[in-house]
Amino acid sequence: MTDRNAAVQAAIEGELRLIDPEVRASPELFEVLLHPEFTEFGASGAQWDRASIVRVLTATPEPGTRPFTTSRMKGVQLADDLVHLTFDTDDNGRRAHRSSLWRRTEGTWRLWFHQATPFSEE
Repeated sequence: MTDRNAAVQAAIEGELRLIDPEVRASPELFEVLLHPEFTEFGASGAQWDRASIVRVLTATPEPGTRPFTTSRMKGVQLADDLVHLTFDTDDNGRRAHRSSLWRRTEGTWRLWFHQATPFSEE
């Protein structure tokens, strides 16, 4: 079930900002969207914390690569301060199912946990 209330909409907007090339180019803009206790299990199998993911994802992108795309994004509010999003991404042919937990902290929605699982269309 998808619940498009204000909390879910805020989480979706935050998730889309995280893939915005302008935000990805700025550690300051990127970091503000992440909860201080952020953790990620990446599609590569690596585990990331807030500092390491900011460093890696705000590095200069390779020239000629296209930005990755999202599809099938939906969400549900699990509690007053917690939203769960699921969606798929395509990053230059590398596809992943994604799951994100967004927590409201001090009135601001921030990404608290993220997991990506690779998949193919085959």
